[in-house]
Amino acid sequence: MGKVVAICTSAVRGVQKESCKQAQFDKDWGIRGDAHAGRWHRQVSLLPAEEVAAFNEKGAGVQPGAFGENLVVEGIDLRRLPVGTLLRCGDVLLELTQIGKECHSHCAIYHKMGDCIMPREGVFARVLEGGQIAVGDEMVVQPRTAPLPFQAAVITLSDRCAAGEREDKSGPTVAERLAAAGYTVVEQLFLPDERAPLERSLIRLCDQRQLDLILTTGGTGFAARDITPEATRAVAERDVPGIAEAIRAASLRITPRAMLSRAVSVIRGKTLIINLPGSPKACMESMDVFLDQLPHALELLRGIPQDCGR
Repeated sequence: MGKVVAICTSAVRGVQKESCKQAQFDKDWGIRGDAHAGRWHRQVSLLPAEEVAAFNEKGAGVQPGAFGENLVVEGIDLRRLPVGTLLRCGDVLLELTQIGKECHSHCAIYHKMGDCIMPREGVFARVLEGGQIAVGDEMVVQPRTAPLPFQAAVITLSDRCAAGEREDKSGPTVAERLAAAGYTVVEQLFLPDERAPLERSLIRLCDQRQLDLILTTGGTGFAARDITPEATRAVAERDVPGIAEAIRAASLRITPRAMLSRAVSVIRGKTLIINLPGSPKACMESMDVFLDQLPHALELLRGIPQDCGR
């Protein structure tokens, strides 16, 4: 149980937000009149009041809204809540969608203090049910009545697709297959065949969005710019060789060129990452191999007890 100690909004992005006594939260949008509202997953940002107070004890002297946050909440350790947590504040129901954020350019607070708490302590949410929130309102963690659907992302690795020179057919095909199987595909990315952007995206999706599954397509062959396996291994915490081996074994029955695949499958945190080939047909054939087994694997990663001997 916690309490809202500050509400902050701004009409434009990139500036400190101003405090207000109450605000209207619109379903699937965010705070009415706030620059960060919209049809995306970071509609509302929250910071724990205790972390702001601790930062000010170091001499920061910041006021509510200085970090660009919408809500400052006392009594809830927001950073320790998992993605999918529901927060109830009167009529308003928020669902956490991201923990922490990337700091693309250091703000004035960082330049003054050499530190900023928003990238590591800030959390983000979308509005499931709208209404008003006022300073002093109680906020509680509301239990879910049903498990959060498996959350997934699809990343296409292709220089030409990323440059808009060729239509990506594999990524949308993979995303449609996942959606038909009951997964919520929260992001579809198109990246060039470069390690750094892929590594950054994998880390963000695993650590901040805390997804269950990431499927990449492309960049698994012998060409000099086929770097998907190297980038995937670079962010991995544990290997899952069986999935990649099973895909290759099944693909060898279709084409001998399957032996040239360097695709890998790994785990980072609670996220399973699987490399797929580049063609839509090969992606579907690969998904035929493992898709039925994924719910068991992903529930284990979520910490749900399973009978592995069945």
